[in-house]
Amino acid sequence: MSLKMRESRVLAKLRAGETVCCFKINLADPRSVEIAALAGFDCVWADQEHIGQDWSIMAANVWATKSHNVDLLVRVPRGSYSDYLRPLELDASGIMVPHVKGVEDARKVIDMVRFYPVGRRPIDGGNADAAYTGVDFNEYLVQANQQRFVVLQIEGPEPLEELEEIAALDGFDMLFFGPGDFSQGIGAPGQWNHSKLLETRVKVAEVAAKYGKFAGTVGGLGNLKDLLDMGYHFVSIGADVVGLKNYCQELVSAFKNTTSDAASTSYLEN
Repeated sequence: MSLKMRESRVLAKLRAGETVCCFKINLADPRSVEIAALAGFDCVWADQEHIGQDWSIMAANVWATKSHNVDLLVRVPRGSYSDYLRPLELDASGIMVPHVKGVEDARKVIDMVRFYPVGRRPIDGGNADAAYTGVDFNEYLVQANQQRFVVLQIEGPEPLEELEEIAALDGFDMLFFGPGDFSQGIGAPGQWNHSKLLETRVKVAEVAAKYGKFAGTVGGLGNLKDLLDMGYHFVSIGADVVGLKNYCQELVSAFKNTTSDAASTSYLEN
């Protein structure tokens, strides 16, 4: 009996016109991933560009999301095709490729990560995504192209002149605007209200919609409605390290305030 690949929750929601809530993981512990999945996020974003987590940890991250019908998105390092394929063959639901520089760069990525007839992704079929050869060979090619999503990050000014050509390509699903590196790329690091950054954020969403692609970005609860109104339907709204850092700071601050008040009250005054 031939099996089917697990369907992507992200793609199902986006194709139905719904919004997707994503959470970024920096810590190398699958329990962080499972906590986010249990909380109800649609997608957890694990990072291999800046962190380089061990592949056994990444496999455990996949299991942690799969067990709760949540997608794992892996941002890959810019490297060989093997760097792009391994998360997919571990059965991550999607990959995000950072710093796409132009249309030729995008074409090369698509060629490496999509099977025939879209690209020339190397075929194995003996790993988790194909149920360890349980999925019929030809069905595997079709289902992988349909149920695994590819995200191209727009993080600098370089690809803007070819943005429409990039968006028109077949074989990827989402343009993802990265404001942090974009601000650096235009010589205005951290200036989130810079006119070029604001203009590009709108443009990425508009171009994505024009060519039938989804638009994604990072944001927060403060600007979430604005992002949705622009046409972003995939928004990463938090990160484990931010939450843990804020929680720790709140605890220490409260502790210091309490102990300071106690110390200022002399036993002689009681």
